[in-house]
Amino acid sequence: MEPQLNQEVIKTAAEHDGPIETDAVIVGAGPVGLFQVFELGLLEIKAHVIDSLAYPGGQCVELYPDKPIYDIPAVPVCTGQELTDNLLKQIEPFGATFHFGQEVSKVERQEDGRFYVETSKGTRFLTKTIFIAAGVGAFQPKQLKVEGLAQYEGTQFHYRVKNPADFAGKNLVVVGGGDSALDWALNFCAGNADGNPHKAESVILIHRRDGFRAAPASVAKMREMCDALEMQFIVGQITGIEEKDGKLAGAKVTGGDGVTRVVPMDALLVFFGLSPKLGPIADWGLDIERKQLKVDTEKFATNVPGIFAVGDINTYPGKKKLILSGFHECALAAFGAAPFIFPDKKIHLQYTTTSPKLHKVLGVETPVFD
Repeated sequence: MEPQLNQEVIKTAAEHDGPIETDAVIVGAGPVGLFQVFELGLLEIKAHVIDSLAYPGGQCVELYPDKPIYDIPAVPVCTGQELTDNLLKQIEPFGATFHFGQEVSKVERQEDGRFYVETSKGTRFLTKTIFIAAGVGAFQPKQLKVEGLAQYEGTQFHYRVKNPADFAGKNLVVVGGGDSALDWALNFCAGNADGNPHKAESVILIHRRDGFRAAPASVAKMREMCDALEMQFIVGQITGIEEKDGKLAGAKVTGGDGVTRVVPMDALLVFFGLSPKLGPIADWGLDIERKQLKVDTEKFATNVPGIFAVGDINTYPGKKKLILSGFHECALAAFGAAPFIFPDKKIHLQYTTTSPKLHKVLGVETPVFD
């Protein structure tokens, strides 16, 4: 089940003949890309946002919409979907336009200093600045390559969980040794604590070795549930499948002892992690280090003037891949971009608490203090 878009908040693009002229194009509609809209909006800079997904939220919504996030300042806990919804509400006053389901395919500097940007769907822009907030790039799940398995992708074979309720009462095989694999295996064993159970009939976790990349507490919980016969853990790799009446009926699992056993199942969930792919971004003339964009820490600018990178896609000394770090980068990137958009205007730092100008931009009344 894909996230439902609030059309009152999300403004999608209308048909347009020529290139769309704008001050800023943001590549990526994850939490950091959305907050970049906010920081630009405070400086009265309008933005267009492009994302390869069909909805906003990036990895937070694509991979773990229901998982809790605990390190957003002043928000003790929220899910990835809740964080996305709140950010969309926060940027509503700024009227950003979203272009979903498309990737940037071309970026060319023009004689007047602007950038010509074109997407995979043929949408064209002339923009003064570009903000790359594309997370790990055009991320793709690492594949499980087993003959005959691909035809079941999206029905009985999945790389992500869109709707946990779809797996209720089923015999599940979960493959992987990271946080996603352990989290979902435990989740489907326990059901949902909020009264909407999606407990599976059975859960078998398969990993190629007895060591895990997941949080130690999750591994300990998994072993505890195995001891209580609430789930099973098998060391091995899936090397084949069994089919019956045109459906996926089982997985052939080869263990470390070389013996292959058949594990019956209704659905297969594979969590091998993501393979970051910069895609066309790699051809934009930007300094790249280990598939990440090198930036400074004053403006989070790349080596190409007018192009900035924020969030997980950038790298610099001391970089920490945290959402809250990305939010900080957005603020400095917005101020760094202002001279490209308002070359004759001096930009002063103002505070949303006290600035009547920002209150007007935000559409709120200036409070009167006695």
